[in-house]
Amino acid sequence: MSGIEIKYDLSSIRHVSDVMHRAQKLAPDVLRLAVKHTGGKATSAMRSALVDQTGLKRGTLVRAVKGSSAGLGYIIKSHGGNIRLKFFRARETRKGVSAAPWNARRIYPGTFMKGGRFPNRKPLGMGGQVMQRAGSRRLPLHGVKSGLFIPEEMVKGQSEAAFYGVLQSDLAPRLEHELSRILAG
Repeated sequence: MSGIEIKYDLSSIRHVSDVMHRAQKLAPDVLRLAVKHTGGKATSAMRSALVDQTGLKRGTLVRAVKGSSAGLGYIIKSHGGNIRLKFFRARETRKGVSAAPWNARRIYPGTFMKGGRFPNRKPLGMGGQVMQRAGSRRLPLHGVKSGLFIPEEMVKGQSEAAFYGVLQSDLAPRLEHELSRILAG
């Protein structure tokens, strides 16, 4: 009886093995790219949610809320303490200044943005700052603040929901996309 010889070309399996080794070596890069891309989208979604949540303009929030990748993580930082009323579309009325922090307009009695008697008020040249007298005398004056802090607003309400919504919907597909790019190359 003669021996049977079976030959099989394993070059295709070797190619798959090489691709899997390359994917394993590049896995941290894949994760970093996916997290960076999704983090950028989450930062943008948070800014949009904060516009409705706080009453601030988008440009103000773009300057105040910054995102950056850090290794395999992503950091969203914010600065801004007690924000002045001038950033909440403040306008002067006879009863005081009307402003809309938390997107709810209210009047702040005894505050002003202009000088002189009604109706001929003149701008004071303070860049829209809302002022209030510290006592019964003409001076000193102090700026009026809203009580809204951007870092506190970022971690609650619509902003928090937008952040987690983007992570849940976009991170896994983005990981898959980045991995497929490496495996195809």
